[in-house]
Amino acid sequence: MNKQTIKNLIKYIKKDLITLIFVVLLSIVSVGLTIYVPILFGKGIDLIIEKNNVNFDELVKILKLVIILVGITSITDWIMRICNNSMTYRISRRLRQDAFKKIQSLPLSYLDARPSGEIVSVLINDIEQLTDGLLLGFTQVVTSLLTIIGTLILMLSINWLIALVVIVLTPLSLFMAKFITSKTHKFFVEQAKIKGELTGFVNEMLNSLKVVITYNHQDENMESFDLMNDKLEKCSLKAIFYSSLTNPCTRFVNSVVYALVALFGSLFVINPILGLSLSIGLLSTFLSYANQYTKPFNEISSVIAELQNAFVCANRVFNILNEQEEIKYAESNINNVEGNILIKNVEFSYNEEQELIKDFNLEVIKGKKVAIVGPTGCGKTTLINLLMRFYDVKSGTIYLDDQDIRNINRQSLRTNYGMVLQETWIKHASVKENIMIGNPSATIDEVITACKKTHAHSFIKRLPNGYDTIISDEGNLSLGQKQLLCISRVMLTLPPMLILDEATSSIDTRTEIKIQDAFNTLMEGKTSFIVAHRLSTIKEADIIIVMNKGKIIELGTHEELLLKQGFYYNLYNAQFVK
Repeated sequence: MNKQTIKNLIKYIKKDLITLIFVVLLSIVSVGLTIYVPILFGKGIDLIIEKNNVNFDELVKILKLVIILVGITSITDWIMRICNNSMTYRISRRLRQDAFKKIQSLPLSYLDARPSGEIVSVLINDIEQLTDGLLLGFTQVVTSLLTIIGTLILMLSINWLIALVVIVLTPLSLFMAKFITSKTHKFFVEQAKIKGELTGFVNEMLNSLKVVITYNHQDENMESFDLMNDKLEKCSLKAIFYSSLTNPCTRFVNSVVYALVALFGSLFVINPILGLSLSIGLLSTFLSYANQYTKPFNEISSVIAELQNAFVCANRVFNILNEQEEIKYAESNINNVEGNILIKNVEFSYNEEQELIKDFNLEVIKGKKVAIVGPTGCGKTTLINLLMRFYDVKSGTIYLDDQDIRNINRQSLRTNYGMVLQETWIKHASVKENIMIGNPSATIDEVITACKKTHAHSFIKRLPNGYDTIISDEGNLSLGQKQLLCISRVMLTLPPMLILDEATSSIDTRTEIKIQDAFNTLMEGKTSFIVAHRLSTIKEADIIIVMNKGKIIELGTHEELLLKQGFYYNLYNAQFVK
């Protein structure tokens, strides 16, 4: 069990300290009344002396008091459980909230290196398991410890000799439980890991189901799923099997303790030993306490498996919460951006073993249209990631209007860029809300104007409720239509700089020509970076950067590069010359 994980949990529990104290006080009341009732039953039994010699008046008083105490105990338990549930789910909510917030502040390098399904599993499944473990464990552990202490004190006060028998034998059940649970911990760790892998695999498969069906990869996917599912089944069975041994083993020890108490107690009733005697009523009380004393050990052992699973899940949650966030520099906001970009001696790689961008230098004057071309993996998208500070450079500097972008607040920097990616993203909301993501204060007239410029207005009007139609990323819109909506977002924001990363790749040629005109209008006077594989879309660029292996190998206008008859010339001819 990780001590740091426990410390982290305590920090979250401290925020509900008042509720926690109230729950403990209610537990004390509940346990106190519960262990007092056997004393009343013992007194009642002693009032039944023999035939025709029963003190019914006192017996009725005792029964009435027992009924009242049991009623109070039931109400106390009910309130305690409500408070405990409320506290636990508040902790769960804060954990999810903090984890979700943390994910948005983590560097992309962390997210790119992990399957999204695994992270989803931590936020949903692991926090749920942690909540269930705390909910089940906290109440039982607190009441069990109070019961053990209370009954132990009362047993010692009634007959310390028999109490010693109970005290000596009961720890056997604890040693047995500890031995078994120490063997099961590794299975719960493995179980949580496989659950994350399985969630990630299912998420990946659902997101690419069309590709799976197209290439008839269902059988291979089924085999992979079955392998992981079988591993999860075997691991879960081992964890549950070994942890389930705890309860019957401890019950066996406790039954032996109960039998010995009955045996020795009977001897004290028949004949006092060492000056100690017991009445039938006190023996009944003692047997009840022996049962109450051993029962908490059973309850504790039964929740150990849940608590172990909860702590494993907690460890995975806090691994995310304790992850190093993006490096913070002396950041400040930037205003009145002109759009002058200077990239000086930049080096960058996603991992140390594979070099990507080295000694990269480029100067872009405000208002220029810069096209970036090159083979797959040459560093085009990486350059965009560096400009947007999705990643920070390893060495060198990128300046925006003579300011090192590492000293500019990321949010402030990114609001000055309008970005359209090849991958579209549509949230579950109305068409209007999707377009207004970058400019929430825009009017419907401004939204319609932007959509008319991108030629999205015509298909939006054909939707059932027009601009109020609810859509989602998994809806019936085509990829081209989704991309038109993403382009409309940028049209609505009018930022000083633009990044178009294969922005028209999913649009038919006829519509692309029309949108290109809209882009030309939008890019007028703005610094623009255009990543494109279709070279026909970048002929009008002021500068075309040809990249290969993370370096600029050619630089110039479309006509200049064709005259050089170099790398760009070959790329262009490969597309257009038959």
